[in-house]
Order: sequence, then structure tokens, then C-alpha cells
Amino acid sequence: MDLAALAIFRAVVRENGVTRAAAKLNRVQSNVTTRIKQLEEQLGTPLFTRDGRRLVLTPAGETLLPYAERLLALADEARHAIKAGRPTGRLRLGTMESAAASRLPGLLARYHQAWPDVTLELETGTTGGLIARLREFEVDAALIATPLDGLPDDGVFEHVPVFREELVMLTPRGHRPIRQPGDVALSTLVAFERGCAYRSYVERWYLEHGIRPTRVLELGSYHAIVACVAAGAGVAVAPRSVLDLQRSSDDIAIHSLGKLGRIDTLLVWRRGHFSPALDALKQALLEQAQRESAVSSARIEATHTV
Repeated sequence: MDLAALAIFRAVVRENGVTRAAAKLNRVQSNVTTRIKQLEEQLGTPLFTRDGRRLVLTPAGETLLPYAERLLALADEARHAIKAGRPTGRLRLGTMESAAASRLPGLLARYHQAWPDVTLELETGTTGGLIARLREFEVDAALIATPLDGLPDDGVFEHVPVFREELVMLTPRGHRPIRQPGDVALSTLVAFERGCAYRSYVERWYLEHGIRPTRVLELGSYHAIVACVAAGAGVAVAPRSVLDLQRSSDDIAIHSLGKLGRIDTLLVWRRGHFSPALDALKQALLEQAQRESAVSSARIEATHTV
């Protein structure tokens, strides 16, 4: 087995077919098909079976996939170690949607200008989903909210806090003040799918007071969540930094959650899987956090002196 064949195999799995994999890898379809057949001949077993127009992994393909992910990740790590110093190569970053929208645009633009030899691939997901993708070598690092019960204590991950979010509750405008779940007049919670750490925090908050939302309406973006709250469909929680980007927030009210709402965002990576490209990103995140903290402190000081 060579690494190029494993990379092609992984691409076919990720892109759900030969056509899209070929486009992703900038290869002709016949070349991708040939390399897959050669890999199957080497292993003595088919890796895919066809289900209508869809390629599906065989049991052998399912067994090979995590090994392919690990071998390719180790090869990347070896290349980074040999070229240690200047950031180069590919960096796959997973992130929550909130961080992608409010924290990363300017930072990634500066990162790209500083390190043009790094190919940065960005994908969004929930905290739970991103932890799973890290574990399976599908991303190199991830920006996640501190999980409700902390990161798994199995020695797999390393992390550093890079900034703190203020999680707030959103209600339709005119809602009474909220100090505890019993003050919430609407019984529907509008939230991301399970695996979202922010959703876990607010559900725990409800449970600690013996209350459950009657219904959870799951949506895939903060824009849609804010729109539903404004329309009176329910209540939601969101980082305040995301709301600063919303232009149509006149129809919602924002309620502080106090200590519950102060949640660190972590940069997490697999132990031992560190590279100059990831180190440069880590430093950029920490520098941005320091700048934001200095600006916040200056605003507070100015408020007190007026």
C-alpha cells in the first residue's frame, strides 16, 4: 500500500464517489478508478460495493478507513517534523459555527497573508462532532466550547483556552426578565442538534430547576435560530459575539445567564500531533484574545471614569 492510493481511497469515501473525488484531487476519473482497483488487488478484497448509483464501503473498506486516516495523519506529521520551522502543508481545522462567523474571518485572513504555504481547510460542526472527528484523524485541530463534563480524560487530546464567550438567552422582545428557567414564558427551546455544548449547558440549567422544555426545535444556523426567536417560536441561547453580527435583532431581547454563560473556547488537537502550521494558528488565536481583552479592559475603565 502506498500513501497516494490511501489518499485516493479516503477521498472517494469523503466525497461519496469517484467523480467528486477526482475533482477534489485534480485527477481524471479513470485514474481514480484504476488506483482503487489496484489497492483492492493488493489487499485481495473489494473495498466498495455499488448500491444503485452510490458507492458503499464493504466491511473490508470500513476496516481499512481508520487505518488509512492514521497512516496519512502520521505521514503529514512526519513531513511537518522534517520541515520544522516554517509553517507549510495542509491544516484541517474544525470549528463551531459561532467561532467561524465571529472570531475567525479576520484572523484567518491575516494567517493566510503571513503563511501562504499553508493550505487551510475549514469545516464546521458541533463540539461533540468535532471531538469525534479529531479522534478519527479527520481534522488536525478544532475550536470547541468547553464540554459540559470536560474533555475526555483518556490522554488523547491536548488543548489551550483561546478566548471566552458570553452565552446569553434570547427571547422575543418584551419578554419578562429571566433569572431562572421558571421565568421563561415559552416552552420551546430553539437549538442546534445534540452534540452542541451550548445546548448541553442550557439543558442542564433547565434540569437543575426540575424543568424540561416541552419541545426542542433543531436548526442548523444562528441566523435561522435568531429569526425563529424573533418570530415568537421559542427561546434560544447564543454567544453574544454572534449577536453582534446580526443586523435584524430588533425583535429579540437578550438576557444574561451570569456565571453559567461564561464558557471558554478551546483549541484542541491530538497529543503528539502538533506542527508549525498549528503552532502558528495557536499563537495567532492567543494574540487575538490578548488584543480583545485589552480593548474590553479599556472600555470598562473608560466607563468607570466617565
